Amino acid sequence: MKEVKILAPCGILGYGFPKQSFLNGLEQEPDAVVVDAGSTDAGPHKLGGGVGIVSEDACRKDLELIITEAAKRDIPVIIGSAGGAGSRIHVQRTLAVIASIIHKHHLEELPASVIWSDIPKEFVREKLRQGRLEKLGNAVKELTEERLEETGNIVAQMGHESIVEALERGSRLIVCGRAYDPSPFAAVALYGGIPLEYGYHAGKILECAALCAEPGTTKDCMLGILREDGFIIEPLSDMRRCTPLSVAAHTFYEKEHPYLLRGPGIVMNLEDCDFSQHSSSGVMVKGSRIEKARVYQVKLEGAVLTAYRTCVIAGIRDPILISILEEVERKVEEQTREYYSDVDADSYQIRFVNYGLNGVLGDAEPRAEERGHEVGVLFEATAATQELADAVCGTLRSTFLHYGYEGRKSTAGNLAFPYSPSDISCGPVYEFSVYHLMEIDEEERKRLFPIEALDWKQEA
Repeated sequence: MKEVKILAPCGILGYGFPKQSFLNGLEQEPDAVVVDAGSTDAGPHKLGGGVGIVSEDACRKDLELIITEAAKRDIPVIIGSAGGAGSRIHVQRTLAVIASIIHKHHLEELPASVIWSDIPKEFVREKLRQGRLEKLGNAVKELTEERLEETGNIVAQMGHESIVEALERGSRLIVCGRAYDPSPFAAVALYGGIPLEYGYHAGKILECAALCAEPGTTKDCMLGILREDGFIIEPLSDMRRCTPLSVAAHTFYEKEHPYLLRGPGIVMNLEDCDFSQHSSSGVMVKGSRIEKARVYQVKLEGAVLTAYRTCVIAGIRDPILISILEEVERKVEEQTREYYSDVDADSYQIRFVNYGLNGVLGDAEPRAEERGHEVGVLFEATAATQELADAVCGTLRSTFLHYGYEGRKSTAGNLAFPYSPSDISCGPVYEFSVYHLMEIDEEERKRLFPIEALDWKQEA
């Protein structure tokens, strides 16, 4: 029976993985090494600020092992969402790291390509005017042409098509801009003659590496064995195993619907999937289905600068203060705003997060009345400038520190600070301004995700 084997080193490039697990995977003679490098889990800051999820050193450490060992065996390597957010600046930073590895190990003959995913604002603006943009969820505001103009880099999540084309061109190293997480895995499957439904479903699981194993982690390697009738997921470390429950549970990971999974141009239907123990540590999955979407849509991501942030972290142990904490916070905010009455009230915001009361769920916390012996408070000031955020947060902190609440038995400080200085200037704050599905046709898809051959000799 035809098989395609895919080695997934870790959940995100730079997270790290055991060298022995990776070598164990290479002994299985995989058809490709595929690693996801991006995510929007941490919000819009990485895209808006042009910064990576992991450090350059962490990225280099993983890439050096992956590229050199795969090149020895002529195994293709595919990197999805390079640099974290997959925009041009993120991809270029990844390419610089790769180039240094290529020259260090004299791999200049390695055929490689990059697939860009940056979308011109003019193109998005035209789609907006045509009504061919669909907002995702209620967290993002309505997109206007003015808001679009304020947006920085815009990327779109590519599907499998351009990656398949790069493989067909003979690339043994493919660096992708922003990619739908399972797409690189699906591309390897389709290129190897395996049904696309198993490529996408296996990719959905493998992109997080060993998170579907027991014990789960994103920092260990997994092997996917894709066949025409299903696929097998196996850990590459003796200390982990997969069970039908662990793999099925991960199928629910990051999905808005229990068994429908939408991607660029496709809809996965996992309602009738069967998960069975294949070996002592591997699980077989069958029954995945895929349908062509009614229209081809790609997800757009873009971020806009909204403010600057300053924070303070403090601890409270006084049971009297804890019992009236929200009331004190309201009065401290009132005094702070009164002090800055000469400043436009809309130019800054104040927020308290009370960990130990309702810091995680906020107003949705069902046990907010339960008060423990201590509370951690996060003070946050966001403002139009860093200087104003610093000033407001400083006044907020000093006012709270010495606020004389009813029942206080001492005039000493109300707060315990774990750090000195207590005030932390956090820098720019971004929010997603573009978080939409955009309808495109086949010709537009080819144009929006161009493939560029890389010449390492020129890079030298």
